[in-house]
Formats: sequence, C-alpha cells, structure tokens
Amino acid sequence: MKGWMTRFKAVMALTVMALILSGCGEPFLSTLQPSGEGAAMLLELIILSTVIMLFVFVVVMAIYIYVIIKFRQKKGQEDFIPKQTEGSHALETLWTVIPIILLLILAVPTVQYTFAFADVNTPEVSEEGEELDQIWIDVTGKQYWWHFEYEGLDITTSQEIYIPTDRRVYLSMISDDVIHSFWVPSIQGKMDVNPTGNRNEMWLQADEEGVYWGKCAELCGPSHSLMDFKVIAVSPGEFEEWVEDMQGVTGEEEPETATAQAGQEIYEENCLSCHAVGSSPNKVGPNLTNFADRDKLAGVFDMTEENLFEWIDTKGEEMKPGNLMVDAPYDLNEEEINQVIEYLMTLSPSDVTPESADNGVYIDSDLSDLFPEEEEDADEESEEDDEVDEDEETDEETDENDEE
Repeated sequence: MKGWMTRFKAVMALTVMALILSGCGEPFLSTLQPSGEGAAMLLELIILSTVIMLFVFVVVMAIYIYVIIKFRQKKGQEDFIPKQTEGSHALETLWTVIPIILLLILAVPTVQYTFAFADVNTPEVSEEGEELDQIWIDVTGKQYWWHFEYEGLDITTSQEIYIPTDRRVYLSMISDDVIHSFWVPSIQGKMDVNPTGNRNEMWLQADEEGVYWGKCAELCGPSHSLMDFKVIAVSPGEFEEWVEDMQGVTGEEEPETATAQAGQEIYEENCLSCHAVGSSPNKVGPNLTNFADRDKLAGVFDMTEENLFEWIDTKGEEMKPGNLMVDAPYDLNEEEINQVIEYLMTLSPSDVTPESADNGVYIDSDLSDLFPEEEEDADEESEEDDEVDEDEETDEETDENDEE
C-alpha cells in the first residue's frame, strides 16, 4: 500500500507540474493568443478539436464507469457467468458511424482553412469596394537565416519583415538548401519552404502593431533551433515611411566618424562579397541595410558590441554551429573588428524600428503612394480605352455619312 501511495503522489506531482509549465510562454510566440486572422482561424480549430476530444473522453469514461458499477461481481455470484453474446450490430454500427461524423466535423473546416491560408489570388477589398494593391515578399530560407525581397518596392532585408497592420502581405517562399518551415505562431500557421524551385505561397496579416517572433519549424541542421526571425507590424503610415527610407539607401552613404569610415573600407574589402547594403539581391549572407535597428544578432543573440565582436572574430562557429560564415576568408585584428562594428552600428536608415511597433502611435494610410506606377498604368489604360471608344464613334459616324 505504501509503495502504491508513493507512485500516486509522484504521478500527481508530475501532472500538476505539467499543468503549471503549460501556462508558461510568451504572447508573441503562442498560437493561443492570436493577433492575426490566420492565427485566429487556427485557434478555432484547436478549440474545436479539444471539444471533440473532451466529448469522446467524457462519453467513454461514463460508459466505462457505468459498466464497472452495473456489471461488477456481486457477493454470492463468484461462480456466475453472464450471458455470452457474439456482438451487437447496432452497437458496432454506432461506434463506427459516430467517429466518422466527428472526424468529418473536424476535417471540413480544417480543409477549408488549409486552402484559405494558401489563397493568394483573391484580392482584398477596401470599405469602398475597391481592390487593394497586393504587397508581395519573396522569402528565401537558408541555413540558418531568412532573406526577404519586397517585390516592386526595391527593398531587400534579412531576419526581419516589416508589414502594415490590417493588411494582408503575400509571401512567395523557396529554400536555397534544405527544407525549412516558415512559422509565425501569433499571426499565421506553418508553411514548408522547399528547395529545387518548388515555391509555396501564403499570406500574413496582423490585427495590431507588435513584434511577432517567427521560427523554423522543420529540422534543418545543427542550428535549426537558432533560425529565428521577426515580423514587425507597424501602422500603415509608419510602414509607408519605412519603405521610403529603405528605398533611399544606396550602400554608398559615408559615415560621419573617421573610425566608422575606416570600418566601411574594411567592410567593403572583406564583407561586401557576401553581405549587401541596399537593395542588392545578393543573398550569400544576410542583408545588412538596417542592421543597427535590430535588437537581435543572428536572430537570437542580444545586439551588444561584445556579442558582435565575438561573432565577427569567431565567424559564429560556436554561436551558430554549421553556419556558412565559418568559410569566410577574412582575417581581422581587434582594431579592425572594432572599426567594422562602429560602421555596422551606423546602418540605421529609418526612424521606424521595432520600438515603433510598441510606441502607441498609429498613422493611417491606404498605401497608394507605394504603387504609383500601377495607378499611372491604370490611367493610361483608361485613356487608351477612351481613345478607342472615340475612334469607334468616329468610324460609325463616317459609315453613316457614306450611307447617306
């Protein structure tokens, strides 16, 4: 009896600990605190599946307890053998049909939402009924970081995506090496990122401003768990400002201090072949256009001069095992590394930073200024249509005159 009680206490302690630990976590990395349309849909599926499982559990336990009580061996019936039956067609039909119905109840919305997450062809419509311009970002997964190119906006970044709130942003995703999986738990579900030209597409949408953490959800190598990134959702007006600031970066801007200028020269000699500044499509290494605005180094480490020095000095060999920077041919001394660090900390082209997502300032915009060419094309097409209509009317009048 004593041994049984000891085991029971141990099981109860582990159960209570599991319940307590299940409540730990951060809101920006939780599917249970959705901040976007996609995550809200996923939470609905989680709740639905949980309700179905609880229903099955309660029914099974109720039948189990009923059978134990009703058909338990009673005193004086030690030798009693109940009536033996071969089975019941009604019961067998019942416990076959009910699970099928429950699976259908769960499967139908699951399939609907799966297709909805990948629907990038249905345009968003404004309150006035006008189709909104789509913001497309090409996403490339690499060991062990993420590369982003904003289509039509001439912007290239790495490790951080800036998006406007209350607006879908469409992603076209591919991998340069192995299979990765793109996942931002608070605002959207997972999507595999495949190599060999196999592109997957999905969309992101954040209901409110904030910094949302993303993870690679597919085992991709020794630093898989360190392949983090961030989605920074800011108000539409702030996003528009960020786009304009990023478009103004050429990579040729000269720093103010002599130390940073020296660091820029060293960077151009040793780092520029892999790391671009500006809209260059170079993606051998992460783009550094807004490097100083990030609060994380390599996606996971605090952005401090000590960590940055160690990263450059050791090429991240121990900080992020398996990363390709270990093969970089540069060899810098301590002074040169400090000069490069000072230069890198000048790469802050915009006042819109991750802190902007939490400052409580909301600037509204329809983002139409980001797509001037499309508006001009639409105007030109409209003018051409008017000219065609006028030509047709002229031809009709000429034909009528000829007939007369």
